[in-house]
Amino acid sequence: MQVNSAIKGHIIISKELEREIERLEALLAGFRVVKFVEETFKIEHAKEVTAQAYISESSTKYIILAAIDFTDVAQNSLLKLLEEPPTNIEFIILTPTKSTLLPTIRSRLPILKVDTSHEMKELDISLARLDYSAIFDFLKTYARVSKNEAKQLVESLFYKATVLEKLILSEKQLENFDMAYRLLELNSRPQSIFALVLMSFIQER
Repeated sequence: MQVNSAIKGHIIISKELEREIERLEALLAGFRVVKFVEETFKIEHAKEVTAQAYISESSTKYIILAAIDFTDVAQNSLLKLLEEPPTNIEFIILTPTKSTLLPTIRSRLPILKVDTSHEMKELDISLARLDYSAIFDFLKTYARVSKNEAKQLVESLFYKATVLEKLILSEKQLENFDMAYRLLELNSRPQSIFALVLMSFIQER
């Protein structure tokens, strides 16, 4: 699969930060997870994150940055780190609203909007070994879902790919996920959206 090695991690928009952190810890059980949870994320916290990121790791370490607010100075100090993360380091940024983050930060990582009132669906599909038959079965299974259910499925596919299967997505795949959320907001047909996202996993091989 073609990958964009500069993209390691993602941004999660959630109004329930504590609950989302608990869910992430459950999903990432078995991996090393380091958390930075603050009401306001400041430059001193960014320095601690940088120091933690450059501690050599033999396997993937997830660094979670969670805050209600992020100062511009702290965000700017992390730009290079997010753009060129050290080996085996993946960042997950949690915040209640997208507007909390500078456009330069939002451009570094894909944004995943999460409705924490729902659990992620467990999907019986492998995105790393996806074939046309599996895509057809998925489209048939979820042929008649609501807009909210479709959003949840797209979010679950993203988690399946990036967290559970640890795939590093290409720029095109990330664009397709972002486009999927936007098109669902415009009431596009869910089956077409699912096909858009899933087909990219075959096309990028």
